Amino acid sequence: MHDRSSSMTTRRTLLAGVATLATTRAFAADPVTIGVSGPLTGPAAQYGAQWKKGFDLALEAINGPEGGIKGRPLQYRFEDSQNDPRQSVAIAQKFVGDPSIVVELGDFSSPASMAASPIYQRGKLVQFGFTNSHPDFTKGGDYMWSNSLSQSEQSPQLIQFTVSQLQLKKIAILHLNTDWGRTSKDLAVSTAKSLGAEVVAVEGYMPEEKDFRSTLVRVRDAKPDGVVLISYYADAALIARQTRVSGITQPLVGIGSIYSPKFIELGGDASEGVYSQSNFFPEEPRAEVQNFVKAFTAKYKEEPDTFCAYGYDTMVLMAAVMRQFGPTRADIRTGLEKIKDVPSVLFGRVAFDPVTRRVAGANTANLQVRGGKFVSWDGKPAPRS
Repeated sequence: MHDRSSSMTTRRTLLAGVATLATTRAFAADPVTIGVSGPLTGPAAQYGAQWKKGFDLALEAINGPEGGIKGRPLQYRFEDSQNDPRQSVAIAQKFVGDPSIVVELGDFSSPASMAASPIYQRGKLVQFGFTNSHPDFTKGGDYMWSNSLSQSEQSPQLIQFTVSQLQLKKIAILHLNTDWGRTSKDLAVSTAKSLGAEVVAVEGYMPEEKDFRSTLVRVRDAKPDGVVLISYYADAALIARQTRVSGITQPLVGIGSIYSPKFIELGGDASEGVYSQSNFFPEEPRAEVQNFVKAFTAKYKEEPDTFCAYGYDTMVLMAAVMRQFGPTRADIRTGLEKIKDVPSVLFGRVAFDPVTRRVAGANTANLQVRGGKFVSWDGKPAPRS
């Protein structure tokens, strides 16, 4: 048991070290260090990998042409939480106790982040949950901030798209049986009813579930016009594959978390025709988007997804806050409250609502998979099966 624990600790330390070394260059002054808590191993590891790509791309500019933070290099130390609340708590204790960490980014899911929030609040270290959509995340204290669209906005937008624009009036909802999934589902159900739609089936599933066939038979027998997926892209791809063999031919509409080239890669032909929404779409003509996509594809030889964009945007934001207000813990807390008009891939320009401590004015693109890629929705109602 001792050997296994030591091995895991060594593994996490090595992963954290790689993240730091990848973003450090030669500077005369000591670095400014951001702590990152997120998944590098475990079921959500692919999201941590996407974050890193966005972080590293941003740091190339921040520590290159832009000269760092007043002559100091900006770097991050990525601790592997495996998206586990127990691990995120341990990481929070480590970061709060380390005076070199000036701000924390993460964790991936709201439950993992919210478990650690009291530690960051007591330690007066900003916890920036940049993928935390749970409406209660920023209610954990005035050191909790986020540039993620809240579920209280995201779920209703998805259902409005489904019911009012795609004109699907009888819907089934499949959702991850997690705090995030249940909260999103409750918001989706209440919005559907307010729009006069009928929710004919609601089915939850566990994150580790792989066989959805019995659930999908119940959904099929409820005879919906369309099926809404409150899922991540890996499980959404599995569900899409299994809907077709379960006799479900109705349109699938996935929440923004499914938006990724990986969804199409994993879903194959079954992903064709699936609808979704996203705050990031690489074909958007804004200069911030096109410059980011060009630099990302040149570096990684692949198309960025929303999680890459969030990582990139967040690192750019933190650099802007530190340059304008200073790189201490107190400076960053004050700076987030006052910062205005930071260029953003996701938002155009960033400023925070001082009450909710979230970014206002997110863009939302309506999308569909056609020809093996996500494209802008053509404005037509969904076909009836």
